[in-house]
Amino acid sequence: MEELFFLDTVFEKQNELAKGEYEQCMFNNCDFSELDFSKYKFLDCVFKNSNLSLCKLNNTILQNINFIDCKLLGVHFENCVTFGISFSFANCVLNHASFYKLKIKNTNFKNCSLKETDFVEADITSGIFENCDLLHAQFDRTILENADLRTSYNYNINPETNRIKKAKFSLLGLEGLLHNYDIIIEK
Repeated sequence: MEELFFLDTVFEKQNELAKGEYEQCMFNNCDFSELDFSKYKFLDCVFKNSNLSLCKLNNTILQNINFIDCKLLGVHFENCVTFGISFSFANCVLNHASFYKLKIKNTNFKNCSLKETDFVEADITSGIFENCDLLHAQFDRTILENADLRTSYNYNINPETNRIKKAKFSLLGLEGLLHNYDIIIEK
């Protein structure tokens, strides 16, 4: 069967999507929750006001994707094709998502909920976490060199098990770096 190709197409209020390659497409107000996007290709696309919770991304290509005002609960991004993977998130809910072992340098997370999200062994060098809730997010052997977490909160990042050289934190965020030492920090 021949793979379908869509270029510069707007998809509005869809709840299913034909298997194929989507380039420079916009997905607006779509509900793709629990859909299987295995082996789909998304290049230079925007997902806006859409629900992609628990969708499957086995061998999916995501290159230069912008997620805006989206719900992505429990999405396992590590199952995507890792070559060329790149995306950004603004005003998204990514609770219980996983970026396990992914190289996602320069990734931007802006105003996102990242509660219980898995960043174990991920390379997020020069990533930006702007005003993000990282409550119970997992950081272990994570590379956060040059990352900016100054406006984010509720994180617990152990400097002994993560690479944080030149990362930026606010004075208020020190508690999240010193949590494992069981010391009392008064405000």
